[in-house]
Amino acid sequence: MRDTRESRLLLVLLIATAFALITVDIRGGQESPVDGARQAAAAVFGPVENGVASAVDPVGNAIGAVRDSGERSTRIAALEKENAALKTKLGSDDRNRNRVRELDAMLKTAGAGQYGIKGAQVIAIGAAQGFSWTVTIDIGARDGVKRDMTVINGSGLVGRVTTVGPSTSTVLLANDPDFTVGTRMEKSDELGFATGQGDRPLLIQLLNGKAKVKKGDRLVTFGSQADKPFVPGVPVGEVVRVDPAGGGLTRNIYVRPYVGFTKLDIVGVVVQAPRKDPRDMVLPQKPKPAPTVTVTAPPPAQDGQQADGQRQPGQQTGGQAPVGPAAGRVQQPGQPAQPPAAPPADQADENQQPQDQGATP
Repeated sequence: MRDTRESRLLLVLLIATAFALITVDIRGGQESPVDGARQAAAAVFGPVENGVASAVDPVGNAIGAVRDSGERSTRIAALEKENAALKTKLGSDDRNRNRVRELDAMLKTAGAGQYGIKGAQVIAIGAAQGFSWTVTIDIGARDGVKRDMTVINGSGLVGRVTTVGPSTSTVLLANDPDFTVGTRMEKSDELGFATGQGDRPLLIQLLNGKAKVKKGDRLVTFGSQADKPFVPGVPVGEVVRVDPAGGGLTRNIYVRPYVGFTKLDIVGVVVQAPRKDPRDMVLPQKPKPAPTVTVTAPPPAQDGQQADGQRQPGQQTGGQAPVGPAAGRVQQPGQPAQPPAAPPADQADENQQPQDQGATP
């Protein structure tokens, strides 16, 4: 297109129209007039995203084959091809093992909360309609997914479904600034509202301004009316910072979410809510503290006992300590020496017995 006055005017009109549609979409909320167009776009582009996701591996293999081709010797080319195949197999095995672990953790979470879920895989990140934190999953209306359903994984709350196509759905993540969910604190049952802050911790506004909160406290979802968009008892995160109580009606705390929103793969859409609130049963068990080693100090030396390397007055150095009646008697300085006491009669007889035996002819 040539740079003319008409082309410039057309560009300005297109930009103005785009801003008008964005404003109408934001003000419309869940009843946005462009929601029908968004669903139609999801129905059209959803299969394309699935096809692109499934075609990545063959294209990668084809690129690897073209890269290995050239004017190299046959032996080197064969070795490089074998090496590439081994690396691909190893990477595929690692990815499969990771997916198995994620699926196992998600099933345990769903079982603890008695949630009926539909498993899904994240096939795209971000959305074409804005700058919000969203992902696209590979299940839709044909699989029983509806708008405003809770999305979880093995760690906790992922988000909620906002747009549903025939075979794909869009999920608004819990760290999005437009995301809000009611929360309940473990044990204390203090209620609040969590708001996403992107890559920063979630902001929780507690309804009780005098609530007692400390670092490490945990929160779960409070649940919504008719369990939409949120079912109760889903783990949300752990408190990392608490604002000082300022005497207001509310109090702000900051929570690190359990879910890593930058590395989502396997998720589950809750298509059936639990019959009763699981409360804190879905929260992971807290790690047990390490045993404390207690060191007992030796008792202090009593009076009359000598320390190592010290000699009491009158103590003999070298050889054995004196035995008999003189043992333990210490001559004080300035006192006359006292004669040794006479030995007992039985001891005297024992001392004289060798002499008598020697005098016998």
